[in-house]
Amino acid sequence: MLSMLIAQPQTMYFEAPLTTQSGASIRGYSLTYETYGRLNADRSNAVLICHALNASHHVAGVYAGQPGTEGWWDNMIGPGKPVDTDKFYVIGVNNLGSCFGSTGPMHVNPDTGKVYGADFPVVTVEDWVNAQARLLDKLGIGQLAAVMGGSLGGMQALSWTLQYPERMRYAVVIASAPNLNAENIAFNEVARRAIVTDPDFHGGHFYEHGVIPKRGLRIARMIGHITYLSDDVMNEKFGRELRGAVDGAVRSGYQYSTQDIEFQIESYLRYQGDKFSDYFDANTYLLITRALDYFDPARQHGGDLTAALATARCKFLLVSFSTDWRFSPERSREIVKGLLDNRRDVSYAEIDAPHGHDAFLLDDPRYLGVVRSYFNNMAREPRT
Repeated sequence: MLSMLIAQPQTMYFEAPLTTQSGASIRGYSLTYETYGRLNADRSNAVLICHALNASHHVAGVYAGQPGTEGWWDNMIGPGKPVDTDKFYVIGVNNLGSCFGSTGPMHVNPDTGKVYGADFPVVTVEDWVNAQARLLDKLGIGQLAAVMGGSLGGMQALSWTLQYPERMRYAVVIASAPNLNAENIAFNEVARRAIVTDPDFHGGHFYEHGVIPKRGLRIARMIGHITYLSDDVMNEKFGRELRGAVDGAVRSGYQYSTQDIEFQIESYLRYQGDKFSDYFDANTYLLITRALDYFDPARQHGGDLTAALATARCKFLLVSFSTDWRFSPERSREIVKGLLDNRRDVSYAEIDAPHGHDAFLLDDPRYLGVVRSYFNNMAREPRT
């Protein structure tokens, strides 16, 4: 379905410092955001969308006169879509430390007059939630109808229910987890090492040298992309197909090279890496993957997730996907169990889908139907 929304980025400036969990403060920062639909008279229909690693505030719609600029969740959000902007006022916010408009490593530190670079404070999921809450304060929204996100965005949605339990009525947590397991942290670390060991990284101050650590970014993206797809999808899409043709004929043999591209999957990964290195900031990648690593609400409760979730008050929808091995259904079920132990209102859907972690962005009709039904019920439920 082609988007009918015209998106318009906006920016909100904050002079007051935001103290991060690390103890550092960020002063004079801006958050870039977009809104879709209309806020109703009693300001009760706002839905906050939290983005994942390489996404942004541009959640839905297109930019005027710019075809092909659909938001990253445009299949989910818009008029008549599962999150219907004829009923809900949807807000997408770009997180602090990102490279898509909100203040981050590429911006000038007002305290030094120099570009932050590697000196941008380490930020956590909890810091992002606090910044989002400040934005909602300025928008005059005291309570959200719902907060929603997938993957890292789902972690933010979960954290919202613990940090500001009275400020939302529903939470929608998709393809997410209560923390990263060791394997996920390991993938993030390998990707970060690829970046920081790039000769063009210069300790994170590569802006001063007029270079970009593209080699490291390419490898980081290739590693990440492998983890987002399932084995079945990779085999179905690429298999062992060889790349390209020789004199117009299909290749039937190997080139016997250790450095040239032989297989279609190699060509695909290199293309994804090249594209990513052209638009994503290296320091932002380090910051966001670290925020993923640090998220663990049960840590302050001796690892007891049930105790950590006792603060939550809202109703929940959790969705997982059978072939998502990066954020497996077992991890969503941990959250479901912790919420049920606290006698919270929880709906859970486990979708048998072949697409791996990327399934939360795709057009699976069962998945979209679950979300549509949940938001339709939300719109009909009377306020208490």
